Amino acid sequence: MSIIKEKTEQSTLAENEVKEMYLNGLHWGYSPTSRNPKMEPYLYGVRNGVEIFDLEKTKNSFDLAKEFAKKLGKDKKIILFVGTKKEAKDLTERAAKELKMPFVKERWIGGTLTNFKQIKGRIDHLNDLKKKRETGELDKYTKKERLQIERKIEKMEIYFGGLAENLKFLPSAVLVVDSKHEKITVKEANQTKIPVVALLNSDCDPSGVNYPVPGNDNSRTSISYFLSEFAKSYKEGIILAEQESATADKPAKEQPLVINH
Repeated sequence: MSIIKEKTEQSTLAENEVKEMYLNGLHWGYSPTSRNPKMEPYLYGVRNGVEIFDLEKTKNSFDLAKEFAKKLGKDKKIILFVGTKKEAKDLTERAAKELKMPFVKERWIGGTLTNFKQIKGRIDHLNDLKKKRETGELDKYTKKERLQIERKIEKMEIYFGGLAENLKFLPSAVLVVDSKHEKITVKEANQTKIPVVALLNSDCDPSGVNYPVPGNDNSRTSISYFLSEFAKSYKEGIILAEQESATADKPAKEQPLVINH
């Protein structure tokens, strides 16, 4: 009975997850005319001229992505969050900051991954200028020179601000919202052999994505759901690592002394 009960509970949980994805609008794709043929296996049908995702298949794909997130969390790996389309900008920043991860919400700078040494130099320069501003080291310059430096900092903040604090070396994974919109990011990740997780709509090519999550990448509600669920799985991995560490550090239970007569 316990096995049957467990299977029933798992089935109910899966149904609830599919329902939650539906309520968050992950099932909506684009029109059939914009479909990438490689996305066809994830589609259920067409409703009112719009393609509908098979959410059971989306769930299966998302489960794999969340397991990957949990492993990354357990190993305390760095993930670079990328979402530059207007619907994803602030949501990407919020999810990344929640996990203290680097992010890109404005234009992707070419070479961020493939020419990381140069990009790291620009990040370091930005951090150096900010530090000098905080410590008053810029006061030695004229008012005009300080204004020019301030403008330089503001401009660099737009493109490198999300990377400045938490990107000390190449990330262990890249997460993107809309792999078609972020195709340069995906290409660079592939070139540097960094795994890619992506929320991708029916117009995307999933072939360059290691963990594709087929679904609506054009709605704030669905994007928010995708990012929050991924972040939750990463946190579960952190908790799991802490629990295992606590168990390993716990002293073995002292065995009673047995004296044989």
